[in-house]
Amino acid sequence: MIKTVRDAWKIPELRKKILFTIFALLIFRLGAAIPVPYINSQELEVYLAAQSGTILGLMNAMSGSAFSMATLFALSIQPYINSSIIIQLLTVAIPALERMAKEGGEEGRKKIASITRYTTVAIGLIQGFGYYSLINSYGLVDTEGLPALWVGIVIVLSFTAGSAFLMWLGEQITEFGIGNGISIILFAGIVSRFPHMVSDVYHGVTAWMDPLTQEEFTAMNWSEAQIAAYQKSLLAPWMVAVVILGMLALVVFIVFISNAERRLPVQYAKRVVGRKMYGGQSTHIPIKVNMSGVMPIIFAQSIASLPATIGAFAGWTLESQGFGGGLMRLFDTSKPFYSVLYFLLIVGFSYFYATMQFNPIEVANNLKKNGGFIPGFRPGKPTADFILKVLNKITMFGALYLSVIAIAPIITGNLFGYSSLAIGGTSVIIVVGVALETVKQMEAQMLMRHYKGFLE
Repeated sequence: MIKTVRDAWKIPELRKKILFTIFALLIFRLGAAIPVPYINSQELEVYLAAQSGTILGLMNAMSGSAFSMATLFALSIQPYINSSIIIQLLTVAIPALERMAKEGGEEGRKKIASITRYTTVAIGLIQGFGYYSLINSYGLVDTEGLPALWVGIVIVLSFTAGSAFLMWLGEQITEFGIGNGISIILFAGIVSRFPHMVSDVYHGVTAWMDPLTQEEFTAMNWSEAQIAAYQKSLLAPWMVAVVILGMLALVVFIVFISNAERRLPVQYAKRVVGRKMYGGQSTHIPIKVNMSGVMPIIFAQSIASLPATIGAFAGWTLESQGFGGGLMRLFDTSKPFYSVLYFLLIVGFSYFYATMQFNPIEVANNLKKNGGFIPGFRPGKPTADFILKVLNKITMFGALYLSVIAIAPIITGNLFGYSSLAIGGTSVIIVVGVALETVKQMEAQMLMRHYKGFLE
């Protein structure tokens, strides 16, 4: 990976792309430190620290701590991700949108992108209002003598504007930088929390060795939220070794599967064109085991956490009574129902992306036009059926792989009583997946620039 980056740096055009991406990420981190006015961010951080193992903790991890500090980019890229999911699903369900995406060409794609942007702003407004309602319900909004309505409008529009700017920034990275812009922003947000996570582990171990007593809590006049946050931060030393070994094993497994592929043998019949003979060679069609990369996990996490997000913004907690508390306990990130739903959504999105990226009928038709065939299968429909059968098997294995590595940290966290491990596991999967995809894109661009042709 380091060699790839070093080689890419030597190419002027790729160097410009890398510098553009770095500059865009610096802007992202700068915006993640600009506070939204009228909010008591210190008290908000204390409250969200006690909720570190819940959906609010997950949103905070994905935003690079911007969520807990109520900064301009507190909503991060989540509204755009949710908008993309909605529009892609509607593209399959609504024939007019499907025709626009498939037959509209570049103009159709531009219209789909425009609809996605407008939907992002609408979702940003809804999530911004929800986050404002959550903050306001805990008395953390300081109006400073101004009308409450005006203060609310400023806060909601600030959150929405930050989310819309991140959407634009992600599109600029995709067009002028390296890699998928949305994935890169998520990657940067998670990586920016690593020093904070190391610090939390150190303080958790030292606090576990010498814990505070109830009398000391009373003497320091700590609130229940502060006591709960302190008790959740305690970490046994042997647990640190287990977490590190588990994360390293996870990284190795992700890298191994990401490079795995099934190769379908293809032979081309000899044909005479004029006085020349073409064809006669053997090759293969590579089908990646994990064709859709890390996107199913990102999308599944957004959908699975949606009910709990709505509940959290409504002010419901795990201790709430009635429907609200029941919903929060049902969709708690450490509970079995959430794990099962998360598992099924990852499998579903893996198949959804595989069908969008690889069309067996189109591949079979292209082989037939060029005189190619898979040994043992006639060109046309038999070839398409065989490719579809192989694709379904490969996609199932890839979906199970993604599901297992996403669920394993949640199960481990429940067994050892460390709820933040589930969030850490999801973060590692996204970071490693995005890093591998970005390096592959850099390698592909370098290969394209170094290609000299057959005659040289």
